[in-house]
Amino acid sequence: MNNYNFWQQLLHRIALSSRFMRETMFEIEKSAFLKKSKIGVKNPVFVTGLARAGTTILLEAIHASGKFSSLSYSDMPFLMAPNLWKKIRKRDEVQKKIERAHGDGIMVNTNSPEAFEEVFWQTFTQQDGEDQFENYVRLILHSYQKNRYLSKNNQNVNRIDILQKVLPSAKILVVFKDPINHASSLLKQHIEFSKIQQEDSFVKDYMNWIKHSEFGLSYQPITSENLRHADPDCIDHWLEQWHLLYDKLIKSHEGDSNVVFVNGDLLHSEGLWRKVSNFLEIRSYDFEFRDMRRDTEVDCNQELHQKCKTIYNKLDKISI
Repeated sequence: MNNYNFWQQLLHRIALSSRFMRETMFEIEKSAFLKKSKIGVKNPVFVTGLARAGTTILLEAIHASGKFSSLSYSDMPFLMAPNLWKKIRKRDEVQKKIERAHGDGIMVNTNSPEAFEEVFWQTFTQQDGEDQFENYVRLILHSYQKNRYLSKNNQNVNRIDILQKVLPSAKILVVFKDPINHASSLLKQHIEFSKIQQEDSFVKDYMNWIKHSEFGLSYQPITSENLRHADPDCIDHWLEQWHLLYDKLIKSHEGDSNVVFVNGDLLHSEGLWRKVSNFLEIRSYDFEFRDMRRDTEVDCNQELHQKCKTIYNKLDKISI
């Protein structure tokens, strides 16, 4: 993103910074393509969880099946009009994959799926979003000519009930990791992205436009009620976010047949990937998951850490 030239940055600003522009592009897109689409929405898949849980690598693994339509980097910056943008944009050669800005070893190019769906949800009021989301999904399916939609959106952890209401056949994967390692990764990303954004204002603007508020200067807690540790520069803040979120998710979705918990620490396990594939009704195949487990020691609130460990053990017990 920080390698974009002046004209690319200007195009992103025009397409993404204005809600009016996003709404207008969506209305044009619907008028031009929705009636043409004969593809219905069948068993869509939503990957979610606290950022840094392993959601991106799971997204890539599922997408590699070739069965799914998903927003990708090639849809930027006109995310609200994927079919129209495909018709007018210059067709680039498939680029060599490069490591994404997170510095986590995940390699991407323009064809890689990514978490851009939140732009839709931030364009409309909640009710309008509910009314229009199925249309948006159908337009993405039409663009890629596949009838199963795939999304990775960390913000959807607070929107699971809405997704199930709008798309009752949806299958939802909630990913989690060991709380200390997870919190440490979030703290590291928060510090690093805050520094990057201070040095390059376009990066900050870009993350605001795609509603990537999980860390950095525009950080917004995924859970904001009853916080005892409000400072995001402290490990206890991220541990508390982990505890509050996953405790809530267990209470609200344990036993839900279309919502499963996935241990991101074990994605490298062939057995777990086979279970995920069976749940999604896709063929299991070889995919290179790295073992991302780490032995991390940090100075943290021990009472809070123990609460997190209790939740982690319960998640691990009920996960697929």
